[in-house]
Amino acid sequence: MELIDQHTKTIMEECKRRAREAGLSFHDETLEYIVTNRDLLELSPKVMIPTLYDYWVHDVEVLKEKGKYELYPGNPYETVINTRPAVSFYNDNNPDWLNVMIFYHVIGHIDFFQNNSYFSHTWDYDFAGKALSDKRMIAKLRSEKGRWVDYVIEFARGMDNLVGYYDTLSEIDTSTPDKYRKRLDYYFDVFLQLVKKVSTHKYVKEVERYNRMSKEYGDQVEDAFFAEIIQKHPEFENLFEKHLDEKRPGKKIDVVQYILENSEFLDKEENQWMKSVVQVVRGTSLFFQPQVRTKIMNEGWASYWHERLFLADERILGHEVEYARVNAGVTTMPRVGLNPYALGMKLFQYVEELADKGKLTYQFQRIKNARERSEYDAKTGKGKEFIFHLRDNFSDFLLVNTFLDQDFVDRYNLFVVGKRLNRQRLVWEYYVKSRKAEDYRQMVLDSLYHPPHIEVDREKSTNGVLYLNHRFEGKPLYKDFIPNTMMGIEYLWGEPVKLETTELVERRVMGKKEVQERRVVYTMENKKISKKNA
Repeated sequence: MELIDQHTKTIMEECKRRAREAGLSFHDETLEYIVTNRDLLELSPKVMIPTLYDYWVHDVEVLKEKGKYELYPGNPYETVINTRPAVSFYNDNNPDWLNVMIFYHVIGHIDFFQNNSYFSHTWDYDFAGKALSDKRMIAKLRSEKGRWVDYVIEFARGMDNLVGYYDTLSEIDTSTPDKYRKRLDYYFDVFLQLVKKVSTHKYVKEVERYNRMSKEYGDQVEDAFFAEIIQKHPEFENLFEKHLDEKRPGKKIDVVQYILENSEFLDKEENQWMKSVVQVVRGTSLFFQPQVRTKIMNEGWASYWHERLFLADERILGHEVEYARVNAGVTTMPRVGLNPYALGMKLFQYVEELADKGKLTYQFQRIKNARERSEYDAKTGKGKEFIFHLRDNFSDFLLVNTFLDQDFVDRYNLFVVGKRLNRQRLVWEYYVKSRKAEDYRQMVLDSLYHPPHIEVDREKSTNGVLYLNHRFEGKPLYKDFIPNTMMGIEYLWGEPVKLETTELVERRVMGKKEVQERRVVYTMENKKISKKNA
């Protein structure tokens, strides 16, 4: 692995200049390395962070990937990581024309990392530098504690998807002054819900009123909005000031953080080192949370820009056919399955067209005639501005749930595939199960990252027991993972652990099969697990 040469760096800098002229925004400093395919295989298990802490699972993944590579050799083009400065890796087999295309793709990623609000908690520090410090600390502990370090890493990683990612984001504000952010949070989260206990209908009306005033007053919306509130609720200001002076009761902290702050076992002098290891695992998980929640957007944004910028670049001349072949492999919509590069790119192009034609307005939504809808074009020219708004504020869930509609499904002839057994020929058959947008959209949403919502129930956590409550959201926990995960939590907590969750039970009612929900409680005590109805 080595830095790219001066010739290639010059190409990169020219690509950065043209990307900025097109509207992309990113820091000047970047680092680019040339790597071999085998280098990439070794970096992949560490999520391409060379300085990430060592762990035995990484070595297993490297051996597995090397085995695959021997059977099915591939040629990955690039990868980029969200650090300060941004670091990207390029295959040593790439010709110059391909590097131009790839550089545009990478710049799209960097722009997304440094502007999307879901990454805002990663903007103020260099994760690669922090990871190196963590790696050295864990290496030192491993030389002193031996295999116990790996046990603690494994126990912590077993619950690292329970970190409070959104709670972390809620502490960061990138849009409104701090005083207004706190006042807005208090008004909508506490005053309306806990003090006034308004109905859902009235709550939604207040949100709509704020959005309406925001369009009318612009930057002065907070002054106008709170002037009306104080006129209607004179007690608001006093309650708000009192709220600021007091520590908010029931502060939300995630399961990992709760264990770190309250485990008597970890507080023992001989176990203090374990806290440092768990904190490293938690911090690493928080860093990568936005990447798994924006995969479609991130890859789609990068693909959108590499296509748009490279097609307008004179350096494509003479390589049009080669580019078309490479680009098709990246951005083609598959008939079966999902391609995040293609889906994301086409959604951005589709939304840009809608905004350019004014089809995102209420006026257009009122049109029922299919021909009028198809021919409607208000020529607003706001498409580019709108997709930059999406880049700044949306996640995969919001993008798919908002814009993947029937017109999009029809345009690209998308469908949901079903699978059935042909009993006569004894073969599996694939068939078109549905062409409805709601079914295709649900298929995409089901593929998105969605960790379980598990919280510590402080009222039930008595006599040393840690009581965890799983808020059921339609997806039961994977049963095979429960025993080992709870065993790791019990070790770090030092006392028995209970987990209340929902399981789906199939029963026959009046001769018909029905799926019913049942709350159960798992108990892990002395490395033995038991289960009973809640």
